[in-house]
Amino acid sequence: MSKITAAITAVGAYVPDFVLSNKVLETMVDTNDEWITTRTGIKERRILKDKDKGTSYLAIKAAQDLIDKAGIDPKDIDCVLLATTTPDMPVAATAVYVATEIGAVNAFAFDIQAACSSFLYGMSAASAYIETGRYRKVLLIGADKMSSIIDYTDRATCIIFGDGAGAVLFEPNTEGLGLQDEILRSDGVGREFLKIEAGGSLLPASAETVANRQHYVFQDGKTVFKYAVSNMADISERIMQKNNLTNEDVNWLVSHQANKRIIDATSQRMGLDESKVLVNIERYGNTTSATLPLLLYDFEHLFRKGDNLIFASFGGGFTWGSAYLKWAYDKR
Repeated sequence: MSKITAAITAVGAYVPDFVLSNKVLETMVDTNDEWITTRTGIKERRILKDKDKGTSYLAIKAAQDLIDKAGIDPKDIDCVLLATTTPDMPVAATAVYVATEIGAVNAFAFDIQAACSSFLYGMSAASAYIETGRYRKVLLIGADKMSSIIDYTDRATCIIFGDGAGAVLFEPNTEGLGLQDEILRSDGVGREFLKIEAGGSLLPASAETVANRQHYVFQDGKTVFKYAVSNMADISERIMQKNNLTNEDVNWLVSHQANKRIIDATSQRMGLDESKVLVNIERYGNTTSATLPLLLYDFEHLFRKGDNLIFASFGGGFTWGSAYLKWAYDKR
């Protein structure tokens, strides 16, 4: 019997209609388009303006897009994994609600939270489920409503993040395609540099924490940038070396879209030509768990069966990693 690997067989995505451009941000905080573009590569980001809709809305829309495109019956989905930093609620898993709403009534579901690395970690979990042979269809969604936790008076963070969602379907493959290898890492040294202070068990919500604006994202930008550049570049080079891949062997770099300079540093360490580096940060900003699947969605038309894709991500905590995947299909 041929070895079972886990291959991505379909992708879907959703971004809100409202565009928050750098020009608009200039009217909100002390910043300007040139400063933002030069330092981050971001020109605009999408924002879910409806206060009655949360991350689940984004995830459901992305999942429905995938289901419609792939023509699958949601009842055949075995598992729904939701990679997110912004669940609808602190306790009830958002993935469970998403699964029910899309009609995946036979699936079990749960959330994965590893900050910006959530989707990459989710790829590992989804692939492991498939490789056991117990499950045949695992839906992995990356979705975040970052606007719900961003302080739009803080120019250090409000220029970076946007809202969006992407979804991929993992299925068994016996042709040697799909996920080939991964290197995942974490280090608690990052706990203080990128965080939301209040709202957890350590500092429960109170009138005081709200008044102190402790429920918004705090980021020590210089420190996070330093760790991200070093670790993403290192681990992407390591996975190439581990799998005897040269820069000619790699077809595409699918890198977390946090900062264009971090993406450039990673691709340069890998020795990749700029044409192999997928970038859409200028249109979406950092959508956290959604950046990787949004890249797959936007550039799916370029991928060919057998292409070598290197994924890389870095997130708060700190969490980071890289994965090597062989693409399983030509776009239909």
